[in-house]
Amino acid sequence: MAVDRPMTIVEHLEELRQRLLVAIAALAAATTLCWFFADPLLSLLIRPVTAASGRGVIFVGVTEAFFVRLKLALLAGVFLSLPVVLYQVWAFVAVGLTPAERRYALWLLPPALVLFVGGALFALVAIVPVGVRFLLSYQVPGVLEPMISVGAYVSFLTAFMLAFGAVFELPIVLIFLAKLGVVTPAQLAGGRRYALVAIVILAAVLTPGGDVFSQLLMAVPAYLLYEASVWIARLVAPSPAAMRQAEGR
Repeated sequence: MAVDRPMTIVEHLEELRQRLLVAIAALAAATTLCWFFADPLLSLLIRPVTAASGRGVIFVGVTEAFFVRLKLALLAGVFLSLPVVLYQVWAFVAVGLTPAERRYALWLLPPALVLFVGGALFALVAIVPVGVRFLLSYQVPGVLEPMISVGAYVSFLTAFMLAFGAVFELPIVLIFLAKLGVVTPAQLAGGRRYALVAIVILAAVLTPGGDVFSQLLMAVPAYLLYEASVWIARLVAPSPAAMRQAEGR
């Protein structure tokens, strides 16, 4: 498809349908493949619970164990099919971008993919074990003991990983806006207080546990990413002279 060729509404809808079908097919194929690795993946994911409580997880419904495996296969399939899905999204939205915006987006897409996967893995490896150990430390042997449902735990873990993957995209968004001149490094630096408030609110909304400790585990890395974004924006943002030249002044 020629990127710059004008298209009618019907052609846009037809292209959207085709790209959605390709993305869904890629996700379905990846999920099917990951289904065969659901058991070892489950064993890996419940290690924080077994390490903190000394026991495994339980399932309380007849269908819970099956649907947990299906959910894990779907989660792994999302990450496995992500390159294909992102390409389909890019190919569809590139039509409405200017040449400069396309160039910047192509430059940022690979690190965006790496940051999303890296954020999810960071949550799995570094954040979840600490959070689970802290939250389960409130058990009282013989009085208050954990009996964790595998379905509830996998839902908690999935939400945490996807939330961290999304939060780790913050530098990409800010750098893209700075590169286009929508925001300046000075504005980003001057808006630290507002950014901190927004990050705390975002952490409160995205963290599945609802406890302050989980929110801090997300808010602190997010704010560090914001500071890193300010620093990188100073390197990539166009100079005032370049912006005036681009505007034809």
